[in-house]
Order: sequence, then structure tokens, then C-alpha cells
Amino acid sequence: MPVEWSSSPPELLLALDRGGGRPLRTQVEHGLREAIRTGRLRVGERLPSSRELARTLEVSRGLVQECYAQLQAEGYLVTRAGSATRVASGAGGAPPALPRAERPASRLLADFRWGVPDLGSFPVRDWLWAVREAARTMPVADLDYGDARGSAVLREVLAGYLRRVRAAVADPEHIVVCSGYAQGLGLVLGVLADAGVRSVAFEDPGSPATVGAAAAAAGLRAVAVPVDEHGIDVRALAATDARAVVVTPAHQWPTGVALAPERRVALVEWARRRDAFVLEDDYDAEFRYDRGPVGVLQGLAPERVVAMGTVSKSLAPALRIGWMLCPPALAGALAEHKHRSDRGTPALDQLALARLIESGRFDRHLRRMRATYAGRRAVLLDALGAHAPALTVSGLAAGFHAVAHLPAGVDEHRVTTAARERSVGLYGISGCRASRSTAPAQLVLGFGDVGERAIAEGIAAVGRLLAGRV
Repeated sequence: MPVEWSSSPPELLLALDRGGGRPLRTQVEHGLREAIRTGRLRVGERLPSSRELARTLEVSRGLVQECYAQLQAEGYLVTRAGSATRVASGAGGAPPALPRAERPASRLLADFRWGVPDLGSFPVRDWLWAVREAARTMPVADLDYGDARGSAVLREVLAGYLRRVRAAVADPEHIVVCSGYAQGLGLVLGVLADAGVRSVAFEDPGSPATVGAAAAAAGLRAVAVPVDEHGIDVRALAATDARAVVVTPAHQWPTGVALAPERRVALVEWARRRDAFVLEDDYDAEFRYDRGPVGVLQGLAPERVVAMGTVSKSLAPALRIGWMLCPPALAGALAEHKHRSDRGTPALDQLALARLIESGRFDRHLRRMRATYAGRRAVLLDALGAHAPALTVSGLAAGFHAVAHLPAGVDEHRVTTAARERSVGLYGISGCRASRSTAPAQLVLGFGDVGERAIAEGIAAVGRLLAGRV
């Protein structure tokens, strides 16, 4: 599909060699011809006017008109009265094909992929309002590179929000804004590596690929530590040489268990005894159903815990805004690493998020989404009860995913493959295990971006698979 430009003439880069002896007209014709043949200019795409291209190339307009006329005669260009000159149909080569892995997947009846919120419920009007307000009121100085830690306005608002909602010990001076969890994790591990840490532990099951990649980039060794019904096994952690650990204490990813109170205390004691740091991923704590709120671990040991949060689950991943609530000993180094990494997260987006939160619109959105996800959770449970009543489901007290425990003898990979043949996306928990083991066979059912009707129809289509009857 050709690019549709505005009324302003599009620019076109053509290189001319004024000292090489070749006539300029020949060079312009050749440059245009090659741009079309190679696909730089696609079928239907508009060319600059002869006047504009002549001005850009510093040649006469008549020369450009002669080139256009010659290429039109050759079938490369087409001109209609009252319309711009465009690349003719059938001219040029076909656009390069997307690599196989990037081709759009066929439409699924239901796609239970994990970690994705309801993208269609993004509060567009509220966000546009916040952006306009931020742009209208921001000082000119805020258009500069600014503080490496991020916008002072957003850090002040975040500190208040985290104290109020997450029971954090939050000082704006110790918050560093980042571009999402992955960047934040990489920055923290880089700082810890500089401080002499050589290995980082992570929950198993958990996020072995994400932690492993960040650890490798920082030159650290990643160590898997098992998780049980009470959360991470702190005794097993103490048996490793790790001086850092990545945990999801409020709602363990992916099992959904909350770190037991005695484990919280034990984890903090381990960090103090080992001179270690806990990296707390507070990824979806805003959404809970059958239990009271669970505060951040950081509130127990602000000098030992880096609390990381983002708006990827509460608003949308595309915003790429996250934050690190840092121990005072790490805040300066993290800000320096962030500065060297990318010179800062976009300031206008930070100010817009601050306006969204302090206006109350963010809280209103979260209340609406809690009701939405609660409704989908209920539909999921009803559908599973109707089509796979013997299936055990866990991890539903918070967030927008569940763990389905498949019957004994059922192969996880066969279920996900067969489900895809029925136009339903199911995903095994093996991708969350360090060993990639498919036993015991379990599925992670994400329902954040699946409507209630799609949930019901999708589970009905794979009910026999989930029940182990196929």
C-alpha cells in the first residue's frame, strides 16, 4: 500500500555527481528509475512536483520535467490532469516479503496469550486529555534532556501513589523512570555487576528468558530457585551463591501464589545477611479479586529491595513507561546507567502519566478494568466448569491469567498444537520453566485481551482437549 502524503510535497533523496562528467539529466533519470526498480518508490506512490524536485536538486525545472516525461514514456510514471505524478502500476519490483516469523497469524477464535491487558480498553480520551494538559502547562525547560532519574513531577506523583496504594517507602529522589520492566531489570543488573555481584537468582517457574538475557548482558550467571505453594524457597536460595534475586511476591508469575508472610521475612533476612538485593517485579498488583491487597516487599526493607513497576498491565505495553524505586545506595548509579543508556524516557509522556494519576482518571480506569477482568474470570471459570469440569485451575486470586493443571498423562505440547488447529491459542507453562520441562502438564490461560464471548467459545472449542478426552 503506497504512502499517502499530506498536501505538502514529499521529499525524495537523489544523489548527483556534479564533477563526474555524466549529464545531470541522465543522473536524475537513472536515480528515479532505480528508485522504482528497487522498491524505494512503490506503485501508486506520489513523486515531488517538478518545481519542488528541481529546487531540492538545484537543477532547472525543465530538466526535471524532461526526466518525468521520459520515464512516463517508458511506463515507470503516470500523470493525470489535476493529480500528482505517481509510480505507474506494474512498474518496479515487488516489496520484500516479511520473514516467515513476522507474517500476521491467521485469526483465532480465542487467543489466551498471557501478559497482555485489554488493549481495546485503553483510555484514549483520558490519555489525550493528559497529553494536552501536559503539553499546555509544561515549562520550556522540560523540553531539554532533563534529570537522568526522570521527570521530577512524575517522580513526585509516583512516590505519593506508591505510598498510598502499595505501602511503599517512597522518596522521589530514589525513583528512576525507565522504559519498561526489561530496561529496568537490565539497568539494575548492570549496576549490581559493577558492584561485584556475580550471579542473580530467579523464580522457577518464572521468567527464565527475560532474566537470563538481562543477566547475560550484564555478565552475570542466572540461577533458578524453585517456587512452591508459599512462593520462592528461601532455603534453596540461600544454598546458592546469588547476591541478587528477581521475585514477584504479590502475585507470583506464573503460578499466582502470594509470597507467604514468613517467606517475606526470611527473604529480607537473607538479603541483609548476604549483603544482597531483592529485585521486586510488582507487575499486576492493581488487579485482585478474592483477597485483600498485598503491599510491596520494599516496604519491609527499602535499603535492600528495588521495587519495579510499569504501566504495561494497567494501561498498555506500548507506552513504555516504568519506574524503579531504589535503595539509596543504588539510586545514583542507576540514574547514571540510565543516562548512558538512552538519555531519558520521553518527557511529555511522563508528564501525561503524572496528570493522569493526580487527576484521578488513572484510579477510575483501574476500577473499571478490575470489573472487566472479574467478569472475564467468571466467564472462564463457568466455561471450564461446563466443558472440562475435572480440570484444576489455580492462580486466579489476582491478575488476568490462570493456571490450568491438565490431567495426568496428557501431553502439553499436543494440547497446544491441537488447540491451534481448532483456532484457539493455548500456551504451556513449560516456557516459564528453566528446564523447559512439559511435566507436569500445565497451561497459562491469559484472559486480559480476550472478550467474554471469545472466552466462552474458545473454551467450548477445546474443552475435550483440556479434559484429556482427545
